[in-house]
This record gives sequence, structure tokens and C-alpha cells, in this order.
Amino acid sequence: MSETKAVAVFASGGGTNLQSLIDTFGADGSPDPSARIALVVTDRPGIRALERAEKAGAPTATIPPKEYESTDAFAAALLEVLSEHRIDLIALAGYLKLIPAKVVEAYRGRIVNIHPAPLPAFGGPGMYGHHVHEAVLECNAAVSGPTIHFVDERYDTGPIIGQWPVPVQPDDTPDTLAARVLRYEHKLYPAVLRALARGEVELLPDGKVRRGVFAAGEQGFQLGDEEAALGSVQPAWKA
Repeated sequence: MSETKAVAVFASGGGTNLQSLIDTFGADGSPDPSARIALVVTDRPGIRALERAEKAGAPTATIPPKEYESTDAFAAALLEVLSEHRIDLIALAGYLKLIPAKVVEAYRGRIVNIHPAPLPAFGGPGMYGHHVHEAVLECNAAVSGPTIHFVDERYDTGPIIGQWPVPVQPDDTPDTLAARVLRYEHKLYPAVLRALARGEVELLPDGKVRRGVFAAGEQGFQLGDEEAALGSVQPAWKA
């Protein structure tokens, strides 16, 4: 068994994806020894994500970008706290700030993000929260669903690791679609982070993504049977 990887989760809001990672790995790696939630970083105080971290016994750090005179100073503050906690991997979970380039470079291939819609179609600056689901509905898309990707220096453009298709219903609103997609996010993110921690997923020097046994369980997806899909269907890993 490989060593337990120390993960920092970055969040800006309620932290439901953070909670799914805490439930899977815990702050000490006891539920699943692949990883442990060793730090939770937020850009603002007083948010639900901090409460979730404190309840789980995970250390926290609140680092508002506006308190720093430059992006480099903000990056230095992030790198200092990541080094202090000996962080191996970073998972962005509803974190709304652009990660500074110096942090991306230091953690290249070790920092991932979850986005609540298919990329690259529904990504980029301003595409977060209800804005994403509104865009999906405005395009009359038949399928939505979360995307997990490696993080680069821009919003939502890093190499894609996996996507899980989620059906869009004719009577969906942004809120109902968001709720349906979120249920899949909570299944997909722990699976991807576990695979990354175990070395089953890797960002190669040419920007391609290597997948080992992580992709071996791929199955088909039936749009007409959502409940069955939640219980039995594996993500559709991007080739």
C-alpha cells in the first residue's frame, strides 16, 4: 500500500464536495488510507466549509487574496501554508479564485478541480454555480454532468480526467439540475482523488492523462434510468 497522501481542499462556500471528501478519507486517512484531508483553505471567513473542516478535525487556513498587494504575494502565502502542512495534492471544491501561476507550477499534475458541467463547453470565467446550469438549459443540452480536470493557469482549461453524464430533464430549472448533478459530483470526486493518490491517474509531460486501473470499470450510461445510474454506473472516463 502506498503512503497516505496529504490533501489540501480549497473551498469558497458551503463545502458539500469537501464533505464528500471528508466522509471518504477523513482528516487522518482512517476511512480510506489513500489520502487524508490535511488542510482546508478558504478565501473568506465564516463559511460553512470551515465549519465542516473544524468538525472533522482538519486544520484550516483563511487566505483572502484582497489582503495581498500582488498575485505573487498571495501565491507566496498559499505556498507557505501548503509547505507547512506538507501537502501532496490539492483539490479545488467550489473555490472561486484563480489559482496563482506559481502555485500551479509547484503542484503541476497534483492539483485538480471539479466543475459542475461538461468542459470545455460550459467553462471559463464567470461560469460557476447557477450560471453554469443556466447556460446548460439555455443551450437545450440533453446531458450535463460534472467534469474533473487537472488545473492549469486558466479557468477550466486543464486536461480532463473524467466526466460523468447526467440527464437534463424537460422541466429542469437551474436549481433542480444543480441538485441532480451535485449527487454525481459527490461520487465522482472521491473516486478521482483516490485514483490520483494511488498513482492510477497521472498528468504526462505532453499534457495527456494516463489512466491505469482507474478506468477499467467503465460501463455504459442509460439516460432513462437515473436512479439505477446513481447506484451502479461508473463514470465515463474521457479517452
